[in-house]
Amino acid sequence: MSTVERIGLRLLHKLDPETAHGLALRALQLGLAPTTGTMTSPRLRTSLAGLTLPNPVGLAAGFDKNATALRPLSRAGFGFLEVGAATPRPQPGNPKPRLFRLSQDRAVINRFGFNNDGMDAIATRLKNRPRDAVIGLNLGANKDSENRAEDFATVLSTCGPHIDFATVNVSSPNTEKLRDLQGKDALSALLDGVMTTRQALETPVPVFLKIAPDLSDAEIADVADVALASGIDGLIATNTTLDRHGLTSASAPEKGGLSGAPLFEKSTRVLSRLYRETNGKLPIIGVGGIASAKDAYTKIRAGATAVQLYSALTYQGLSLVPEIANGLEAVLKRDGFETVSAAIGADT
Repeated sequence: MSTVERIGLRLLHKLDPETAHGLALRALQLGLAPTTGTMTSPRLRTSLAGLTLPNPVGLAAGFDKNATALRPLSRAGFGFLEVGAATPRPQPGNPKPRLFRLSQDRAVINRFGFNNDGMDAIATRLKNRPRDAVIGLNLGANKDSENRAEDFATVLSTCGPHIDFATVNVSSPNTEKLRDLQGKDALSALLDGVMTTRQALETPVPVFLKIAPDLSDAEIADVADVALASGIDGLIATNTTLDRHGLTSASAPEKGGLSGAPLFEKSTRVLSRLYRETNGKLPIIGVGGIASAKDAYTKIRAGATAVQLYSALTYQGLSLVPEIANGLEAVLKRDGFETVSAAIGADT
């Protein structure tokens, strides 16, 4: 991390977290944030559900909800980006404050509630996206929707022509009863509608399902069964957690989803379980608590084809991205893996 980035982060941490986040996005848009270009090598280049990634380190959904900083983010060293979540209609989300730093725990709690500009505005921005980047969209449902399952298909129909992959997000804890859609029957029906919409696109895109880290083993097995039967292209493990075990920061009791370092072990266990339940037949993106190349490598060895991060950027800045990519290159070489794919599931 450069001195300038360290000072910038220190100043941002003196502000309200949501204000700081908005300023960070603005800095990216103005070209003031550090960008390193594409990070790649023969060892890092990997395939994810038919998508060719320059490296397996992606940006998780939630950082750029409205797809307003696509070009600078595509130059920040990521192998792929996920923006959103997008809902059919714009919505303000939950009342503020709704974002909390837990500095002692290297964690974040959010209860945004799918605040976004709506699918039409986001589709317009995606239409003008950089074409040399791999960009996906997190699909969401409106809080007051009468048919939330249909909302996911609606967003995909509108934005599908402008993205490289789509993520069905039924695992956010901040929209009431959304996680109920992870039940076997409800999930099967929802994915059936999304896949039908996907097939109607001029160029069908890979569809991923993002799940919560708070599922029981039986629920994980159900998700695996539905995923394999539905024809989706992969899974994302995991979203934020409601668990507060072991936290020490003053904001720990705040409602919302917890991300960052305390989520790492729980999300990795779910990832490993999913990999075993699916017999490695579906690629999995590992998310939750990644803050170093070692963390990313652990996810890959647990069954991840690629990884995503977000919360760690709050504490370590964008320079973390090339640091993780370079570190992955080193540990893969050290352990004799010629490619990322050769290391997938090595510990399961």
